[in-house]
Amino acid sequence: MADGYVLYGAPGWGSTVVEAALTLMGQAYQRVDLKEGVFAHEDPRLVKLNPLAQVPALVLPSGELMTESAAILLWLTEQHPEAGLAPAPGDPARAQFLRWMAYIPAQIYSMYWVRDIPSRLAEGPAAEEVIKARTAGRIADCWRMMDGQVSPQTYLLGDRLGVLDLYVTVVSRWTPRRRRFYAVAPKMAEVVRRVDADPRLAGLWAERFPFEDGWEG
Repeated sequence: MADGYVLYGAPGWGSTVVEAALTLMGQAYQRVDLKEGVFAHEDPRLVKLNPLAQVPALVLPSGELMTESAAILLWLTEQHPEAGLAPAPGDPARAQFLRWMAYIPAQIYSMYWVRDIPSRLAEGPAAEEVIKARTAGRIADCWRMMDGQVSPQTYLLGDRLGVLDLYVTVVSRWTPRRRRFYAVAPKMAEVVRRVDADPRLAGLWAERFPFEDGWEG
């Protein structure tokens, strides 16, 4: 039995959203970062833990392993309901919460398995550039569709920040990056800017996903 959570990941990667959730929940966790400058599949510590060689990978206090970012976030909200980071079962917002929590990894996050190493599906520089351009277009189109079907208030599902807001905030910083996201998803743009500026997350962003010059693209 471990003392707390152990999170495998790297700054700016998909593990960042789990770190944001744990921060807002007030939960202590240990980080295990991948080797700097290499992809996850090249780090034997992660491969041994998760044969898919993907992050985030979260070891629970019980020693059990969890993978898949959406599953981790959903599980954490169930374990720490006092943080109020998800609509509870029976809440009118619950259906849309589950819908969009599944939509992000299925339609958007999955594109990065291709974009990060386009040679997985394309042969040669020219074909790889086509893959990069078309996946960027697909990502932007998916953000546009989501933006057209949500009705944000202060946050995506109401007046309280939740893990869905954290998920969109982190993933929207990846390519095609924020300027294009702002253009295709103007309603959600206001929400992610608000999450960017949340003082409870300032230290985490500075350490794990800093707002460096040109970060918006």
